[in-house]
Amino acid sequence: MLALISRIQTGVVLLNFLMPRPWIPRLLVCLLAPAVFGQTSKLNLSTGKDIFRAACAGCHGPDGKGAPDTQVGFEKPETFPDFTRCDQTTPELDLDWKAIIRDGGRGRGFSPIMPSFRDALTPAQIDLVIGYLRSFCRNPKWPRGELNLPRAISTEKAFPEDETVLTTSFNAQGSAGVENSLVYEHRLTARNQMEVSVPFAFSRDSGRWLGGIGDIGVGLKRILVGNAHTGTIFSVQGEVILPTGSRDKGFGTGVTVFETFGTVGQILPGNSFLQAQLGMENPTHTSTAPRAVYWRTALGKSFREGQGVGRMWSPIVELLADRDLLTGAKTNWDVQPQFQVTLNRRQHIRANVGVRLPASNREGRSAQIVFYLLWDWFDGGLLEGWK
Repeated sequence: MLALISRIQTGVVLLNFLMPRPWIPRLLVCLLAPAVFGQTSKLNLSTGKDIFRAACAGCHGPDGKGAPDTQVGFEKPETFPDFTRCDQTTPELDLDWKAIIRDGGRGRGFSPIMPSFRDALTPAQIDLVIGYLRSFCRNPKWPRGELNLPRAISTEKAFPEDETVLTTSFNAQGSAGVENSLVYEHRLTARNQMEVSVPFAFSRDSGRWLGGIGDIGVGLKRILVGNAHTGTIFSVQGEVILPTGSRDKGFGTGVTVFETFGTVGQILPGNSFLQAQLGMENPTHTSTAPRAVYWRTALGKSFREGQGVGRMWSPIVELLADRDLLTGAKTNWDVQPQFQVTLNRRQHIRANVGVRLPASNREGRSAQIVFYLLWDWFDGGLLEGWK
């Protein structure tokens, strides 16, 4: 093995001496790495570090920061990673990295500059490389992407995100009405996220449609526990909901509301997961809007195509409860089955559709059809990663 690597290095030195452009040898190493490593992988490269240096360092650099532009011989795309930057690497799942190593950049809609190592590396060797790549991030405060569980329709996630979600619901029976919510989430640091939610609705009254913006919310989320070994993540969030909507038209409460909640996610065996949220709404004037508590639970399971790295399908069922803190008030229980699916190759555009069914106090509460479109803009634009 050492003799073969030595011959490769000697060839690079000779090319550097003979060719007038010093980046050509490094470019050849990058492009030919899968073919060359197809030979070396049959030998005893048994550590992630050895595999990385033999097959990856030509483009990504021995330190994981990327080889210098003057040496790689191509213009690095915006998605070219710096593995030492925790904000770039920790949000991704191991299987996302496995998909790109196995199938190349094209496999996930990234640059074709990243070659496929499908025929050069065994699955075990890919796992070793990923384990070594994880070691470049030295800050343990950043939670791993495995804790980023599929988003349910109503239950808030504990993982901090860089995403935008548009949720729409409309009554399946009774009076016509359409409710929408546009949520923008932006990760600030390793464990903090800010969130802005803008609800808007349309309702039919006396034969005509009315529309307007509801009460806008601004919140801050903080991770308290993020343990990839136990598969547990726990966060708390505080939010201020401003009276920007018209109470007379039914688009707002007319008062400022302070909302606090805790949310937990737990990875279960068999690609299953559990998420739960407990919260309280505290209006500034309880004579106008009562205090209320709510509980949301989501249980789901994910299935993937493409030998475990392709399109993901996640059936989820939620159990929802809320109650006004008034004497004699009843608890509203709802069941919400749903189905989330990744839409594009990069899997940063997702959709979810479900039905919210009242399970108690059904009088005056209609079943609703609910769906959302999710854009994880950290991984690229809306039109990127489709082919």
